[in-house]
Amino acid sequence: MPAGSGTLPADWTTPAQLQALAMRRWERGEILRSAVNGETLFPMRLRCTVPVGADLATRFNEIRHWIAALETTAALRLEWKEVHHRVQGWQRIPSGVWIEACEDLLGWIGRARDFQRFAGLLAITRAQAPHLLHWLGRRPLEALAHAAHWEHLLAVVAWIRAHPRPGIYLRQVDLPGIHSKFIESHRGILTELLDASLPEDAIDRSHAGVAAFAPRYGFRTKPLRVRFRPLDPELRLLGSVKCPDVTLDHASFAQLDPPVTTVILCENEINFLALPELEAGLAVFGAGYGWDALGNATWLHARQMLYWGDIDTHGFAILDQLRAVFGHARSLLMDRATLLNHRAWWDREHSPFTGRLDRLTAEESDLFHDLRHDRLGEAVRLEQERIRFSWVRTRLAALACQPPSTATHDLAPAALGCPLLPAGLGDSSPPGPNG
Repeated sequence: MPAGSGTLPADWTTPAQLQALAMRRWERGEILRSAVNGETLFPMRLRCTVPVGADLATRFNEIRHWIAALETTAALRLEWKEVHHRVQGWQRIPSGVWIEACEDLLGWIGRARDFQRFAGLLAITRAQAPHLLHWLGRRPLEALAHAAHWEHLLAVVAWIRAHPRPGIYLRQVDLPGIHSKFIESHRGILTELLDASLPEDAIDRSHAGVAAFAPRYGFRTKPLRVRFRPLDPELRLLGSVKCPDVTLDHASFAQLDPPVTTVILCENEINFLALPELEAGLAVFGAGYGWDALGNATWLHARQMLYWGDIDTHGFAILDQLRAVFGHARSLLMDRATLLNHRAWWDREHSPFTGRLDRLTAEESDLFHDLRHDRLGEAVRLEQERIRFSWVRTRLAALACQPPSTATHDLAPAALGCPLLPAGLGDSSPPGPNG
């Protein structure tokens, strides 16, 4: 390097690199953690690559510039050693770099104000929630990120400690200066604080994640809802109302036990609304990958249950999951004949399901693997709303023709469909999404 240039050599540690090392100690939480635990970190030695004796002969001017840069960095204290060189004689060069006090480091990396803010919340925690000091030592930067609301967070934790598993809605928690939206918007940090504060019997660890905050700590949750409508106009569930579109909370639905023999779970809302009349039939609007709302309706186990979803890998994955709760459920309009007769309306499945499905019938499993491995085409998908409606009517008509003894989980798969439309119900034109 030319003498007098302003660039420092890359093979010796520069002030900027030392500052980055100091910042790393902050970012790892070491400085704040020491405030909680009373650790002594200072004087703090920083790892530093320094010149060796051989450099004195060939790089003397570079060494002088490097030393000058270190000496003008106020936060640093240099440790020296004397080196004798046959040309330059006795010379003094740095052998180590230290930061003498915490205040020096904080000022150098611009974190003095953050440290003071943390000291304030540490004092509050010692006074109001000493049981959280251990957590504070493990997660000091997380606490600092919530310093503006720390007292409110501690107040919520104190209330829940005093009222474990309260059995009320979050909306009913009444604390001065704190509204329920505050609790909802800080569920992440509150989960950490409550897990560190509450006894084990006050935490239901089967519920995890921000969305499960309420049941994890014993608050009431909004009831799951089930939307359904009778397909039989003679079945009057609401007085004289014909085939009403009804939504009930899941507990009420579980007690319903209507006089129906067939229940059709339908994933698409328009198909749910457009399903043709079916004697002793009930349509339920689908729940995707969640069947919790139906799980307690034990009367469903005594009904023929049909699931109608898209013909794609996720449709079969949902069917497989449904059978974990209702093992007798059958698929409807999710067969190879339906797929092949609607080739003109195939779509592309963007993120196919690739997991293992163990609850499919042999026919369903064959079709699932054909879709999964692109044997019929690349990422083939047939959305249920693209199936010709005359085809849908024919399938339901086949159900209506079944004698009562077969309207159970023993219904043969062949009863749920036919390979071709009967004469007069189809046409030779490509199917349309609306039939």
